[in-house]
Amino acid sequence: MTAPDLATVRRPAQRRLGGPRTLWKRLARAIGDLLPKGLYARSLIIIIAPVVLLQSVIAYTFMERHWQLVTKRLSSAVTADVAALIDIYEVYPQDKDAETLSRIAGERLNLDLDILKGAKIPPPGPRPFFSILDEALSDELKRQIGRPFWIDTVGRSNLIEIRVAIPDGVMRITARRSQAYASNSHIFLVWMIGSSMVLLGVAILFLRNQIKPILRLAAVAEGFGKGREIEFRPRGAREVRQAGHAFIEMKRRIERAMEQRTTMLNGVSHDLRTIITRFRLSLALIEQTPEIDELSRDVDEMSRMLEGYLAFARGDSAENAAPTDMRALLEDLRTDVERLGAQVSDFELAGSPSVTVRPDAFRRCLFNLAANAARYGETVAISGRAEARAFFVSIDDDGPGIALESREEVFKPFVRLDDARQDAGGSGLGLSIARDIARAHGGDVSLHDSPLGGLRATVRVPA
Repeated sequence: MTAPDLATVRRPAQRRLGGPRTLWKRLARAIGDLLPKGLYARSLIIIIAPVVLLQSVIAYTFMERHWQLVTKRLSSAVTADVAALIDIYEVYPQDKDAETLSRIAGERLNLDLDILKGAKIPPPGPRPFFSILDEALSDELKRQIGRPFWIDTVGRSNLIEIRVAIPDGVMRITARRSQAYASNSHIFLVWMIGSSMVLLGVAILFLRNQIKPILRLAAVAEGFGKGREIEFRPRGAREVRQAGHAFIEMKRRIERAMEQRTTMLNGVSHDLRTIITRFRLSLALIEQTPEIDELSRDVDEMSRMLEGYLAFARGDSAENAAPTDMRALLEDLRTDVERLGAQVSDFELAGSPSVTVRPDAFRRCLFNLAANAARYGETVAISGRAEARAFFVSIDDDGPGIALESREEVFKPFVRLDDARQDAGGSGLGLSIARDIARAHGGDVSLHDSPLGGLRATVRVPA
């Protein structure tokens, strides 16, 4: 195959597998999916990971260099003593029973020596899975003595037994384990792990204190977004306090802008209502004719539209949120629907949940949706349910419904459809006001198909 053919074959393969940058991005994405998403957990990993890595490197270096080196030197010293005993035994045969040699070994070298005449070296036993002593002692016996030998480093925990072949039998030497093995090395590891745990505990306590102001700031921002009254004083590190002061300043600007808008709208509404009242008085003093009646209806319609516009622009931001009994509120809503002439076929509410909302604003949100359902349907169903973190109210009707592609459009202010589900003869702000109130509570309003054949409006607010 020629070079161009090889390039042609490799190019699709590289395209399928992706380049190094693509593979790296996939690996980073996979690792990111496995990592925790919370700031507290990620900060703990940032602290713990370097400590664990450092301790692992220190432990490996200690095990590889210090522990093995010390054990090897101790084993070499014990092996040298054994080799010296063997040489003395062979050079001075006048000590036939090796009594003097045994005494010297016990008094000077702390070794127990026995001569087993006519004995043979036992077969080798299974070696331990991990034993630095067994490996170091075997290497030293091979290097310094060079004779058949047998060792037992696990039979008796505090002693090691060495058997070496001699011309007339076997020399058995028993030594304390501490003479050939750095047995206290684990104390260093215990101290290292213990100190690391103490340091990590202190770091976790300090980190928790640093995370608390951030969580508090998040909770306060969420509460402000739901329209609740909040009290907040910045705490924590300098950067967190700066973010807290920025939030407080933003909150003040928003409240000041809302207050200015409310004041302006109150002034406008007062002036316009004064003019409309003059119109009504003038019309009341004029002789009543069909034309005058039409003008009076126009003035009334203008007054209703004005109230709708002002309510939409002003909202109910001045009202404070408070725990509200949803059962009592929905009972009042059912009564209002029946007064509008619709039949309430089903009313369902599990338990008596209490939800923190602005009562008048939330009642108005539900009334707008229920009035819309009663206007276009003959039968209305109301249901409420509480879940772990939200409360849902569903209002169903058997009216003509709204096409799927138009369900988001009807929430826009002043939008009127051909078969509009918004206030007939009104300003077209009913659904807009309802959604604005729900979103001001941190929730939303959505439209779906109803089991009754018409439209279902579902209100969701945080519980």
